[in-house]
Amino acid sequence: MSLAVAFQMDPLERIDPNADSTFMLALEAIKRRHALYHYLPQNLSLTQGRVTARARPFTVSRDGAQPFTVGAEEVIDLAALDVVLMRQDPPFDMAYITATHLLEHVHPDTLVVNDPVRVRNAPEKLFVTHFAELMPPTLISSDRASILEFRDKHRDIIVKPLFGNGGAGVFHIGAGDENLNALLELFTQLYREPVVVQKYLPEVRKGDKRIILIEGEAVGAINRVPAAGEARANLHVGGRAEKSGLTSRERDICASIGPTLRDHGLVFVGIDVIGDYMTEINVTSPTGIQEINRFDGTSLEAGIWDAIEARVAEAHPRRIR
Repeated sequence: MSLAVAFQMDPLERIDPNADSTFMLALEAIKRRHALYHYLPQNLSLTQGRVTARARPFTVSRDGAQPFTVGAEEVIDLAALDVVLMRQDPPFDMAYITATHLLEHVHPDTLVVNDPVRVRNAPEKLFVTHFAELMPPTLISSDRASILEFRDKHRDIIVKPLFGNGGAGVFHIGAGDENLNALLELFTQLYREPVVVQKYLPEVRKGDKRIILIEGEAVGAINRVPAAGEARANLHVGGRAEKSGLTSRERDICASIGPTLRDHGLVFVGIDVIGDYMTEINVTSPTGIQEINRFDGTSLEAGIWDAIEARVAEAHPRRIR
């Protein structure tokens, strides 16, 4: 199967060949002889129901001096492609949401991964609330009195922006911390949306686990351990990656959410688990492939492409060539 594939993502110049999951997806696509195009979300256009993008053909390689090469810019009709991968990083703002609306015009005839409608309806910190029994005690609110009551009840809490990403704006507020009111004032100035308040899970000191699911099936995990004096386990803020398998509780969590992910066209998903609780479901631009591959000797990107090709073959058998 040879497919025409567009990567809707951030600038290629930002690619880190040793860390980016998107790089691995592109590398595997080239191995399979798929034709690749790159465009920025702001290069999308919609006119008379036709979605186009100002894009460039590109390739990637493990050549450290030149991890990618690009061709001349051209305007491509996304309806003529087989697959579009939404791989731009959050924030999940109106620009991100608008891109999902535009891609909805070509999906599913052109397979968009993940399904743009479902991505739009599945912000990481909101989608997870549909599985409340798997979450720690959580409050989403702008109401100061409700937030203070939640802190009085749970004492030790985490406060974070509803549409934040990468650990930005995440605060650990202990029982005796006098900064909560000032923090809420700051959040009110910075964000129009409610904030997320969760009971602090001390198990985070042992790690915040990222689990990758393909078509609703758990295929690998990595444990991210916070640095000393840090409440966040994100790797780019100093978290340490550790090899990890899945506990029986984590398998139960994946089994509970897997059918919904698969039915919603969420092919490639990353969930975050602390202790016995799931805290986020990441559907926008999940990461963790390279770290898991190194520890487990796997090739998760191959499994993702197997799933994508199977969906294309099922929907459009004549496109197999």
